[in-house]
Amino acid sequence: MNYNWHWGVFFTEAIPGQTYLSWLLSGLGLTVSMGLCAWAIGLVLGSIVGVMRTAPNRWLAMFAAAYVEIFRNIPLLAQLFIWYFVVPELLPQAAHAWVVHLQPQPQQMLAGVLCLGMYTSARLAVQVSAGITSLPGGQRNAGLALGFTLVQTYRYVLLPMTFRIIIPPLTSEFMTVFKNSAVMSMIGMLELTAQGQQLVDYTSQPYESFTAVTMLYLLINMTALYVMRWIEKRVQIPGLVMGRR
Repeated sequence: MNYNWHWGVFFTEAIPGQTYLSWLLSGLGLTVSMGLCAWAIGLVLGSIVGVMRTAPNRWLAMFAAAYVEIFRNIPLLAQLFIWYFVVPELLPQAAHAWVVHLQPQPQQMLAGVLCLGMYTSARLAVQVSAGITSLPGGQRNAGLALGFTLVQTYRYVLLPMTFRIIIPPLTSEFMTVFKNSAVMSMIGMLELTAQGQQLVDYTSQPYESFTAVTMLYLLINMTALYVMRWIEKRVQIPGLVMGRR
């Protein structure tokens, strides 16, 4: 195969005032910001739903189980299309008008963050509920015996212990959020993968383009891994966190 490598393509001017490298960095910024926003939504909702799965109230547990099954088992791409094309049509008139009059990028960002956040929350809910159920039953009883309400027992006793235990699987989910963001290119969002494809369309240099995209995704995930490991070391309890005795 006679392929002409040209690594200097990234510094070539794509349009006046912008290089192809600036396109990739713009996509990187969108990917990181969307991933962090989706992670915040997923962590909050996932914690709430995870607690509901272990609650003694049958109806709360059933609702949480249904939530997890729906959002975890429907393909992410199908959920994205529902959020982007269907949900705006179901909103009240004022909200619908506000959404459809947004510029394309904010509209895509809103749909992408909500889709990815809800999908991630269902996966995190399983991790949180598994962490809670792994604790000895005496932990909950001790909290109630101290005069805490059930909500306070979760808040001050169970959840602090749970999050220390589940940091390793949370790390995996944190990195997955950024990788799943590549699906957002299907609705026209120029995140990192879409910018890489656009660079190929303009320059016909696929190897250079997707090598750079791969390295940027690796940078994101290695940074996420480093941050989560730092958090794990800061909050670990000797003898409790697996592998840290």
